[in-house]
Amino acid sequence: MSNHIKSKLLIIGSGPAGYTAAVYGTRAMLSPLLIQGIQPGGQLTITTEVENWPGEEEIQGPDLMIKMENQARKLGCEIISDHIKKLKLKDRPFCAEADSGKLYYADAMILATGAQANWLGLPNEEKFKGFGVSACATCDGFFYKDKVVAVVGGGNMAVEEALFLTNFASKVLLIHRRDTLRAEKILQNRLMENKKIQTLWNKKVVDIIGENNPLGVTGLIIEDTNTGSLTNIETSGVFVAIGHSPASELFVDQLETYDGGYIATKPGTTKTSIEGVFAAGDLVDNVYRQAVTSAATGCMAALDAEKFLSESQGA
Repeated sequence: MSNHIKSKLLIIGSGPAGYTAAVYGTRAMLSPLLIQGIQPGGQLTITTEVENWPGEEEIQGPDLMIKMENQARKLGCEIISDHIKKLKLKDRPFCAEADSGKLYYADAMILATGAQANWLGLPNEEKFKGFGVSACATCDGFFYKDKVVAVVGGGNMAVEEALFLTNFASKVLLIHRRDTLRAEKILQNRLMENKKIQTLWNKKVVDIIGENNPLGVTGLIIEDTNTGSLTNIETSGVFVAIGHSPASELFVDQLETYDGGYIATKPGTTKTSIEGVFAAGDLVDNVYRQAVTSAATGCMAALDAEKFLSESQGA
C-alpha cells in the first residue's frame, strides 16, 4: 500500500510554474504533492544572472529556484524527488507512475514539465554528449578553464551561454548560421564588448570531431552557408543553444496539443482537453517563454484546480 500515494492535487514539474502552483495550491488548502522530475528547478537552474524577476535586481537562476522551493516547503507543500514515466489520464483519479515504482493518484493534476534542449542532430553529437558536447554552460563550463569552446545559436540563450563561458574559457566561438543575431540588443552589446568572444557569421556545424581514448571533443567541421565551403576548427567543447521543445512526450497522445507538442489550453485558462488536468509554464507557451509568465500560469493553474475540485465536491 505504501507504493500507492493519493492526493487531491498532483503537480508534475518544479520550475517557476510548478513551484508557484504549489504555493497557491497549498494556500488554498489543497495539500498538493509536487514531483520534481529529473531537473529540479527546471531551466532556470542552467541560467546565470536573472535580471528581470520582479523584486530581484539580480539573482542567479539556481538561487531563485531554491528560494521558490523553500517557500513552497515552508507553506507545507510536500515535495518529492522522483520522475514520472507514465501517465493515465483517461479516468479519475488520475494516475502517475514513477521511476521509483510508486503510483501517485490525484483528483486533479497540474502539468508543468517545461521544455528541454533542442540538439543539432549531428552524426557524432550523441557520442560526445557529456564528453565535450553540452546544452548547459552553467553545468559544464567549469570543465573548460583556459580552453577554447564553441557555442551554437543566435538567440538570447546562445549569447547568455557565450557570455557565461568567458568566466572559464580562454576563447569562446559563437557560431551562427546567419549574419545577424536574434538576441536582445542589450545582450548583443555585451557580446560585442567582450574580447574573449569571436562570432563566426554565416556558419553551421556539420559534424563534431573528437578522440576515442579518452573520449572527448577536439574540433568541429563547419560549413559556410553562403559558399558551402567546409572548414575544421579546433575546440575542446561545444555548447548547443538553439532553443527548447516542450517536454510533453508523456501526454501528447492523451491531450490536445499544437505547434509540435505544446499543450493546448482553453483561452484565458489553464484547462486542457481533459477535465481536471491543467497545464502551465513553458509546456503551454510557445511565445513568451519567460520565468515570470511561467509563474503566472502556475498561479492560474492552481486557482483553476481549486475551482474544479470545489465544484466536483459540491456536485
